[in-house]
Amino acid sequence: MKFYVIGIDDNQSQHFSPEITDVINSHTVFSGGIRHHEIVRPFLPEDYSWIEITVPLNKIFGQYRTYDEIVVFASGDPLFYGFANTIRRELPEAEILLYPYFNSLQLLAHRLLMPYHDMHIVSLTGRPWLRFDEALICGYNKIGVLTDNKEHTPAAIAERMLYYGYDNYKMYIGELLGNKEKENVTALELSDVTGKTFSFPNNLILQKTYERPRPFGIPESEFDLLNGRAKMITKMPVRLLSLSLLDLRNKSVFWDIGFCTGSVSIEAKMQFPHLGVFSFEKREEGQELMENNSRKFGTPGINTIIGDFVETDISDFPRPDAVFIGGHGGRMKDIMSKVFSVLVPGGTIVFNSVSAESKEMFLAAAKDNDLVIKESITVAVDDFNAIEVMKAQAP
Repeated sequence: MKFYVIGIDDNQSQHFSPEITDVINSHTVFSGGIRHHEIVRPFLPEDYSWIEITVPLNKIFGQYRTYDEIVVFASGDPLFYGFANTIRRELPEAEILLYPYFNSLQLLAHRLLMPYHDMHIVSLTGRPWLRFDEALICGYNKIGVLTDNKEHTPAAIAERMLYYGYDNYKMYIGELLGNKEKENVTALELSDVTGKTFSFPNNLILQKTYERPRPFGIPESEFDLLNGRAKMITKMPVRLLSLSLLDLRNKSVFWDIGFCTGSVSIEAKMQFPHLGVFSFEKREEGQELMENNSRKFGTPGINTIIGDFVETDISDFPRPDAVFIGGHGGRMKDIMSKVFSVLVPGGTIVFNSVSAESKEMFLAAAKDNDLVIKESITVAVDDFNAIEVMKAQAP
């Protein structure tokens, strides 16, 4: 099976090369989106057939399989978050001849005369916020963003940035790029983007205007506390040691059980922004604490779950490869058993023991679930009692 994948822009008067013109004239089966069909219709032969690309894609590929050769029109560079990648995934044995055009972020950079070799790119087109949040926390100088017309509009992006304190970017928005009659490029402050609508398709480039602090180790005095109780927060040195034992740089999903003020979750997200963070807390006050502290330190994307962990339905959450147990309420055995049931092979659990009794509970629960104790480090901070930080690993 053979695909000819042709990248186009939104120009209503396309100018195809002789090679592409020959491809179009020598075929009868074509495919693409509604917008692509409207643009290329004048160039298609009289007896052509059109397969419209819509979801679910399995039906589209079912139609594709009935033909030997298909010409597909796609936006910009079809390998840049584009349909050529979908073909490679769904039909890995298919032959692909590619005729790319500039992708939309290249076009926007061209309009701005902005060098883009140092631009970090994020796609929010039908995707979650995770990679965008990661880019914000990392603080890249230029962030190119592919938007959609639902949840991830320029206004929604600006609102999210301002909510978490990222006012250190200017936004350049490109609308209908390639459409010579309608395209528009705008440079705006984030506060001027909120509440506004923009023609779709659009995309944007964020240019950093100043450096936002990103501390390594957040002093506990800076967190909003549970009823002002300083003893209810994991101290910074213990927090960093715990994260070190969890080896989060090489993990993807982190669960924080009994998060209280959210300090461990927030520090984890700050230092390892690629993580999917899921934080559990029994006390309802935890919801507001996590929200306030996440905004204060600029760590969007932490998923907060309120309720008794042992009673919580965890079947819809992604399986963790790293877990921190910050509170157990005397139910260590039940918590560990539940965590072990979803922990990925080789995953790690870290627990900070403040007493001989809690240490024995953790060790016994680890043994019951065939976990191996890999490390145990005792640390004391100021005049507080010594804490034993223990790491258990699944087979």
